[in-house]
Amino acid sequence: MSGIERSTSKWLMIFSGRAHPELAKEVAEQLGVEPVPTTAYDFANGEIYVRYEESVRGSDAFVLQSHTAPINEWIMEQLIMVDALKRASAKRITVVLPFYGYARQDKKHRGREPISARLMADLFRAAGADRLMAVDLHTAQIQGFFDGPVDHLMALPVLSDYVATTYAGADFAVVSPDAGRIKVAEQWSRRLGGAPLAFVHKTRDINRPNETVANRVVGDVAGRLCVLVDDMIDTGGTITKAADVIMAAGATGVVVAATHAILSGPAPDRLSACGAVEVIVTNTLPIPPDRQFPKLTILSIAPLISRAIKEVFEDGSVTKMFDGGA
Repeated sequence: MSGIERSTSKWLMIFSGRAHPELAKEVAEQLGVEPVPTTAYDFANGEIYVRYEESVRGSDAFVLQSHTAPINEWIMEQLIMVDALKRASAKRITVVLPFYGYARQDKKHRGREPISARLMADLFRAAGADRLMAVDLHTAQIQGFFDGPVDHLMALPVLSDYVATTYAGADFAVVSPDAGRIKVAEQWSRRLGGAPLAFVHKTRDINRPNETVANRVVGDVAGRLCVLVDDMIDTGGTITKAADVIMAAGATGVVVAATHAILSGPAPDRLSACGAVEVIVTNTLPIPPDRQFPKLTILSIAPLISRAIKEVFEDGSVTKMFDGGA
């Protein structure tokens, strides 16, 4: 006999960074496991140290980290976690990114600019990641930046089911905050029984980030409850201006639905003061109590992520979770 035959079992392990441990714990609970005990701390000069307290050899490892502020610190921690797994002989490493940092920098607007979203993918590949899993990328083209499988999850079922149930019987219109998100708005329309579409025509100064001018609504929103959909809310300027323009166009109400609640700076105050009756987001990013406000509804993304992890672990289909649309 020239070799040894051995049958091995697959072993799923969940690893959590320090950015959003509550989400990782919820995902692990859905899967019936515990996050792997991990020692992580910062040196006096800011360097990050990570060590796992259990053997990870041969495991199917899923490393979950939300890229919240301070975003560069948490990205670096996740890269170090991946490197530790690679050197500890994990069999397959999947980087789970509820929110993909730097996703807005996915192309060059002017000369001498970086494409930082591509750099992110390269960094994770170099660190040892075999696969990426992300929720609602800013643009679908980011999937092509990583040289390996990418599972692009959509929060649409979570958000749209809530809207359809909470506002059952309403005469909906689905509104995109700009022309670039029309494709997403079309998916929302199908989920809400073929609701008519509209979008807000806006202009943006590329020299001034987070600032836009909402000019007018293109489409018929008069007399309808408008669902204003977007992938993220950062400072809240775009979405609140769009909500006010929609109300001025004769809508009966505006419901804001977005996946990633970054909620930087003045966002909570702006959202509280705008014409929207409710702001619905998911917990892909942690939202501390001081950033929350009465209009805010937070839905859990953990069931979606845990189901996707299970499909990947069992060599199933992630696409079937979204009716073939992922």
